[in-house]
Amino acid sequence: MDTYLDRILTAHRAAAAVDRRPRGAILEAAERAMSDGPTRGLRAALVADHAAGHLAVIAEIKRRSPSKGDLAVDLVAGRVAEAYAEGGAAALSVLTEPEFFGGSAADLREARSACEQPVLRKDFTVVEADVLDARAMGADAVLLIAAALDDHQLADFRRLSAEVGLDVLVEVHDEAEVERALEAGADLIGVNQRDLVTFNLDTDRAVRMAPEVPEGVVRVAESGIRGPDDARRLADVGYHAVLVGESLVTQDDRAGAVAALRASRGG
Repeated sequence: MDTYLDRILTAHRAAAAVDRRPRGAILEAAERAMSDGPTRGLRAALVADHAAGHLAVIAEIKRRSPSKGDLAVDLVAGRVAEAYAEGGAAALSVLTEPEFFGGSAADLREARSACEQPVLRKDFTVVEADVLDARAMGADAVLLIAAALDDHQLADFRRLSAEVGLDVLVEVHDEAEVERALEAGADLIGVNQRDLVTFNLDTDRAVRMAPEVPEGVVRVAESGIRGPDDARRLADVGYHAVLVGESLVTQDDRAGAVAALRASRGG
């Protein structure tokens, strides 16, 4: 039986298979972006906010999800970015996946133009063109999902990302994927509490897995973080940052919600 992840990856690989753009043209677009200046460092921003005594927040711009349906389909990406920045977000995450999440490269560009924070392109990276496209559209970092890639792809895409100036958040779901991420050279690891096969949440997953991510690697907890109590629990077991989408984007006071998460460390 097809899972959510199967359907999403099948769609992305099918799109990649019919992408007739020459590699040189894709690389040239990324190089043009590089010539405009360096990226804003995602990892450095998280480390700095954590060192200042906060739980760093990666605040996500997300219109919909396969499991929950519409969340904020009419959002204005620039205004949401401004609210997140006002609340003290260390970084932003922007869904660019169109079919299942309603995102776009335009959302990422608009959000990045509206703030000074680094912006993660949240999408399903399946070919190297996805990495280069992320740089070309203005992203500062790219997501690599361990469950969607083999070991060679994980290492190759991480290396290519570094070559074009992108930080990499490697997303994992279990101990074996942590080991694979470390073998690929990951220094920024996100533990996703949402099972990408069933899309069910396990809100104890990040707590269980915290000891598996070694010192020196920036730890990010993802999914199922509903407010300061959840965030505090994750900060207490050693997470430097949380990546939060649904519970922020659906708030009336998005800036206040970010600020409350950020202040949860040590509370």
